[in-house]
Amino acid sequence: MAEWTSVADTHLNPSAPPVMSVSPVTLAVPGRPLDLEVRVSAPVTGTDLPVILLSHGHGAAYGLSSSDGYLPLAKVWAARGFVVIQPNHLSAPRLGRQVGDKPGAPYFWRSRTQDMSAIIDRLAEIEQAVPQLAGRVDRSKIAVAGHSLGAFTAELLLGAKVTDPDTGEEVNALDARITQGVVLCGIGRGGDTFNGFMAEHMPVFRTTDLTTMTTPALVVAGDKDDSRHWTTMGPDWHADPYHLAPGPKALLTVFDGEHLLGGIQGFDSTETTDESPDRVAVVAELAAAYLRTAFNPADDAWQTARDALTTGPDAYGRVESK
Repeated sequence: MAEWTSVADTHLNPSAPPVMSVSPVTLAVPGRPLDLEVRVSAPVTGTDLPVILLSHGHGAAYGLSSSDGYLPLAKVWAARGFVVIQPNHLSAPRLGRQVGDKPGAPYFWRSRTQDMSAIIDRLAEIEQAVPQLAGRVDRSKIAVAGHSLGAFTAELLLGAKVTDPDTGEEVNALDARITQGVVLCGIGRGGDTFNGFMAEHMPVFRTTDLTTMTTPALVVAGDKDDSRHWTTMGPDWHADPYHLAPGPKALLTVFDGEHLLGGIQGFDSTETTDESPDRVAVVAELAAAYLRTAFNPADDAWQTARDALTTGPDAYGRVESK
């Protein structure tokens, strides 16, 4: 049988250095009902490695909606020179029996942003727990990435604001240590547009204000991601974090992409309605290329990836920026 090669490998021909992954790394966080467990993935070699904090979504899959999911992204990003840190948020299905009756359940949307800031606070501790990383992490270059509910987590950390429906408090979770973001299938405008049946379960989404999301970011949206459980606006709703937030921002519209963008949560998942290893590869490579150039403008990875994957008759998406 011929060896399968991804479209990203075909177009970009990137080197693929070995990647290591360590899990769980356990962090004690005061006030959190459970210790914070994270997976750490990184290239085996290299120094001055930027950090990507990757926030999982709220799917029903026991393992994929956790630090054990999204490996199709994490492995590629680590191979491209990043330290990828994935927490088990309290919303992970595997933790439901332990925290299902705690305040904030089942979505724990406020706790999620706190998890990410706690990880940044403890980067030195993580390096100690993973000795192979010692002295190799550039703690001045930190990005947050997230998918679906994880994208909402990223939006808040990048500066979006919401009002807590339980307290009436305006919530500002902006973390200035995070200087770049990747928002995958994010949460769009609130108000009456958030009118699907989930509006009753996630009233906080109705208060989403993306106009304050000032941190630079790549927004990724599938042109067939019609999330009727959230809105009747159609796929354009997921591009709102680009259109409504101030620049600098970039928007990658993925052709034929539905909510899992071909399977970014995990290959062969029954939740993936548009399974495509090529689409996953393209999303992973373009996001890595965006961040490489964002953190090092002398690196032309972003332009190279755009030329290879979003132009011509075989384009897998389109990119615009502001």
